[in-house]
Amino acid sequence: MSIRRLVVGNKNGQSVLLDDAPVPRQHDYQHIPGFSTALIWATSANPTLADGFNDPINEQTSFVPGPGESRLMIVSFPPDSIYATPDFDFAKAGTEQVEHLTGLAQAFDPEHPGMHVTSSIDYAILLEGSLSLELDNGEIRTLKPHDVVIQQGNVHAWRNSNDAPAIIVFILIGALRG
Repeated sequence: MSIRRLVVGNKNGQSVLLDDAPVPRQHDYQHIPGFSTALIWATSANPTLADGFNDPINEQTSFVPGPGESRLMIVSFPPDSIYATPDFDFAKAGTEQVEHLTGLAQAFDPEHPGMHVTSSIDYAILLEGSLSLELDNGEIRTLKPHDVVIQQGNVHAWRNSNDAPAIIVFILIGALRG
C-alpha cells in the first residue's frame, strides 16, 4: 500500500504546504501477505496550532492513543484465507505485528485470534472491499464501502471472508474508562 501524506499548516502567518511525501510509518507485512498498516498522523492530548512542521510520527509512536490523544491510520486487511495456508507462520506474523503495530499488537487477545480492545473511541470508515465486524458476543455485521463504525472501547475483531483485500480508515481518540 502506498500512501501520500500532505501536511498543510501555517508558516509566518500564511497557509503553506509543510510536507508532501509518503507516510513515514507504513509497513507491508512479509509474514501476513496483503496486510498493511499506515500510521498517518497523531495528536497529543492538548494539540496546539504552531507555525512550522514537527512530524508527530516516529518508530516509537503507539498506534493506540492515550486519553485525549488521536491517531489516524489506514489498514489493508487481507482475506482470512491466508491464515489457513499450510506455510502460514503465526509466530512470525505475531512478532512482525509487535514490531510494526506498536501498542495495538499488545491489545490482541491470544486466546481469541484477532479480538482486541483499546481505551478509545474509534471511527472506522470502509473505503474498499467488504469487511465484517465481529463482537465478543458473537454478533457479526458485514460492511460495504462507505459504511462507518463507531466503537466505544468494546472488544471486537475484523474479518475478511472475501478473496480481495479490504481497506479501512481508522480515527482513534484516546478515552478514559468510566
